[in-house]
Amino acid sequence: MSKTAPASAARAKVFRPGHLGKLDLRNRVIKTATYEGMAPGGLPSQALIEHHRNLAAGGVAMTTVAYCAVSPNGRTFEAQMYMRDAILPRLHDLCEAVHAEGAAVSIQLGHCGYFSRNTTLPRRCSLGPSFRINEYGLMSGVPFTRAMRPDDIARVVEEFGAAAAMSASAGFDAVELHLGHGYLLSQFLCPATNRRRDAWGGSLENRLRLPLAVVSRVRDRVGQDFPVLCKMNLRDGFRGGLELDESIKIAQALQDAGVDAIVLSGGFTSKSPFYLFRGARPLKEMIEVEHNPLQRVSLRFFGNRIIREYPFKEMFFLEDAREVRRAVRVPLVLLGGILSLDNMETAMDEGFDFVAMGRALIADPDLIHRLQRGEAIRSRCISCNKCVAEMDRNGVRCVLV
Repeated sequence: MSKTAPASAARAKVFRPGHLGKLDLRNRVIKTATYEGMAPGGLPSQALIEHHRNLAAGGVAMTTVAYCAVSPNGRTFEAQMYMRDAILPRLHDLCEAVHAEGAAVSIQLGHCGYFSRNTTLPRRCSLGPSFRINEYGLMSGVPFTRAMRPDDIARVVEEFGAAAAMSASAGFDAVELHLGHGYLLSQFLCPATNRRRDAWGGSLENRLRLPLAVVSRVRDRVGQDFPVLCKMNLRDGFRGGLELDESIKIAQALQDAGVDAIVLSGGFTSKSPFYLFRGARPLKEMIEVEHNPLQRVSLRFFGNRIIREYPFKEMFFLEDAREVRRAVRVPLVLLGGILSLDNMETAMDEGFDFVAMGRALIADPDLIHRLQRGEAIRSRCISCNKCVAEMDRNGVRCVLV
């Protein structure tokens, strides 16, 4: 970080207190959920606790523990964390550590749906809206996806509710439900992956049925005063995927369902993963950390075709997010290429209630305090995306530090 911020930085709008329902936040900056790779064997580690403690000490209003599956079958791979009684003590320690630094803490709850590489799945068959080949797990021994039956759907709804209730009991201040990035609820929303012809597919109203059922059950379990956020896609980023016109209607439906805020994102993990990140593709580093030999060969020879590169620009979701802002009253969280105090203030001026930052805070965990004190004006992040590979090495970190 170079240059010095003006003395008026401490008076910037982004540093004013914010509110998520009845939860008071010290400013408008949220550390978005970025997979940490710090839960070996699916157990929260001391490194995970320190990671979020450092973000809280650095000045964010709320930090978000990344993807926690709502059930063993909702994991993308076997070592991923899933919500259960056994991990509640460590999660409680994490919450206490964050609270001691004056910040709030949320946890992102999700189910990966069809693109699982979890070989412990029954009959090594993942679950999704419709039958399909699982291209994400094809080389990991999970080649097919079974269309979910009504009992599967009912069970997943209950799993989300139970996971949210356990999160609240562990001391989290909020939960974020993952409706984006191609995970299960996103798969039901996406016309390309939801080919059902029953009440759960077809029209947008039907494709919304499962996400709204999850929101309703979570609200039942945590009560009206506990903040519930939803992360959703503006666009899926591939032909046939969700587009902005339907995303606006989804945001309106979530508002009507009573969510406390919507986090606006984009991209589909199994089809357009770098639509979310933008910037360089660190294929060399991704190959180095890939444990599956067949996946490693696939990345080496076909990575340039499989993983499309998207040019980076600051605030790259802003144009689409404006359209959602015009259509709803619910608090909105803007993310995507927010690197500087100027970006944050632009978001505030555009009517967004919060900003979410990922890579910028991985590079500079103390960025918010430094911006507020006038010691910096932007993060050192250069969008090289090598932190994406580091998640699978020894835990997420910035290679520039």
